[in-house]
Amino acid sequence: MLLGVDTGGTFTDFVLFDGQSLRLHKRLSTPQAPEQAILLGIQEMGLNPAELNIIHGSTVATNAALEGKGVRTAFITNRGHRDMLSIGRQARRELYNLQPDTIAPPVPAELCLETGGRIGADGALLEPLTEANLQQLQQQLQQLQPEAVAINLLFSFIDEHAEKTIEKIIPDGIFVSRSSDILPEYKEYERGITTWLNAWVGPLVQDYLQRLRDALPQTPIAVMQSSGGTIAADQAGRLAVHMLLSGPAGGLAGARFIGVLAGREQLLSFDMGGTSTDVALIDGDLKLTNEGKIGPYPVAVPMVDMHTIGAGGGSIAYIDGGGLLQVGPESAGADPGPACYGRGGTQPTVTDANLVLGRLLPDAFLGGKMLLDVDAANTAVGKLAKQLQLGLEETAAGIIRLANEHMSQALRVISIQRGIDPKGFTLMPFGGAGGLHVCALAEAQGMEQAIVPIQGGVLSAFGMLVARRSRELSQTIATPLDQINSTELEQQFQSLIQKALTALASEGITSEQVSLQRSLDLRYCGQAFSLNIPWQDLNKCHKSFHQAHQQRYGHQLQQAIELVNIRLHAHGPANPLKIPTLTNKKTHSPPKQTQLYGINENVMILARENLVAGQIINGPALITETVATTFIESGWQCRVDDYGNLLLTHR
Repeated sequence: MLLGVDTGGTFTDFVLFDGQSLRLHKRLSTPQAPEQAILLGIQEMGLNPAELNIIHGSTVATNAALEGKGVRTAFITNRGHRDMLSIGRQARRELYNLQPDTIAPPVPAELCLETGGRIGADGALLEPLTEANLQQLQQQLQQLQPEAVAINLLFSFIDEHAEKTIEKIIPDGIFVSRSSDILPEYKEYERGITTWLNAWVGPLVQDYLQRLRDALPQTPIAVMQSSGGTIAADQAGRLAVHMLLSGPAGGLAGARFIGVLAGREQLLSFDMGGTSTDVALIDGDLKLTNEGKIGPYPVAVPMVDMHTIGAGGGSIAYIDGGGLLQVGPESAGADPGPACYGRGGTQPTVTDANLVLGRLLPDAFLGGKMLLDVDAANTAVGKLAKQLQLGLEETAAGIIRLANEHMSQALRVISIQRGIDPKGFTLMPFGGAGGLHVCALAEAQGMEQAIVPIQGGVLSAFGMLVARRSRELSQTIATPLDQINSTELEQQFQSLIQKALTALASEGITSEQVSLQRSLDLRYCGQAFSLNIPWQDLNKCHKSFHQAHQQRYGHQLQQAIELVNIRLHAHGPANPLKIPTLTNKKTHSPPKQTQLYGINENVMILARENLVAGQIINGPALITETVATTFIESGWQCRVDDYGNLLLTHR
């Protein structure tokens, strides 16, 4: 049986596929020991671990990076470049702030070590790596006692010999991250930060996955990567930097699967959880980027292209110094959580506001397993209402409008600001809170179509089930496109292909089962940024790049094109997952009705499990389910498809 598990900041979600049907479960996360929530969830579902195959989305690497809680890490680079990570790109966070706050460097100065082994941009040796250099590094490491070491020598993507030599002298028990292995690409700062991040959080990820494997010794475990594919847990710790968007990538994999099922392959997705909202654009395959970020740090390994903001169901509403209402980015998290959770939280959140407005039903949350405290929500929001001298519901509606505006702006960043009109796309919300905001967000973007997917409240966990084992490999070439020799380019690709096949073979996937997708990073000579173009042949890639540049930036140039990197996406076969269709057992009980603030007509309340294929629902209506609630606003119509997805149309 396949079990998808997504560990979020507030909830840990479970989706079980037993070969015939899907079963859902949700429980509060245990942030200090994430594996405990997984073990408790398996126990609560009455499952035998020996019968499971787990695919897991983990936030251990993400949380450690965002909270600055990595391990003591030494950074080894060439002589004269020890400040590489501190200097960075010299970008200022606040351009006009003449007295910016001092930001601590990623690596303390005493942990930045310099050595020989420097080569030039042409691969020529400029300074050898001597035996004396190696002995000095050994002495320094013995004195500093780091838990991890990051090795980042200049131009090591051309020749990795010096980095490999240094790796061999690192004492046993110290986690080693080598840039020529983690990211064999140009841009020494981005390569260095990515290599350091991998070393900084790697031991934490390894320890966590080892604890999980020890607790479930008979259970195969795979981990979701930021690129939307999975990797065996015993290999994931060494490549921890590839897990920084583990959970969100699962959501996009699930969104794409449902979109194909519903015939909607052009999607704008937003994953609204308890702590944050992730937005992305899906047009066929998942879009990947090597210009992602985690907190203040650039992460140049391939990851799903999304934009994240601090607006979720747990986002705290407050009055700022100027007397204005604000929402987020601080979150109440899982402990204590929103006030209505009854776990000691007193600050008003978006979830509390939805409860005050009646859009969340206190006895229907988590299928009735968690009764929401309406009085606590009223008290929390009431404090703000008193400060603002507004009514209780009016204040709650203001909180919702502000949260919606934050999410609308994020959707514009991923679409309009990239030259893409969202009107032709379908909005797909997921996450526990997404369905409550879908109609308002669609209207804000001028969109007339939306789809609330089946399993939407746990779609990231569902996405784990449909994701494939995969590897993303790359290599810097940095040569004008018209000077590329096709034979040499094919040899470079074959080198990446062999690495990918070897890695996947270690997970039991044969070469016949592997699908390969090649692509090129191209740019006009002299540019700093590139566009990724699927590989066809050199002439077709040349034309495709001009067209892509025109679409993205509004113009194209009549000048030479440079091939920066080659990329390879290799993935194994998909899991045999089939979503069951609705049984069409129509309920005879009439729907309940209620009154909501700001709506003059009665609002129907329907249970999603009682809906039938083809059923039409005119808003306003609340559709409840175990893991989420959907609010269909006035002016919207909903049609239930054969699988139970809610297809919304603005009338």
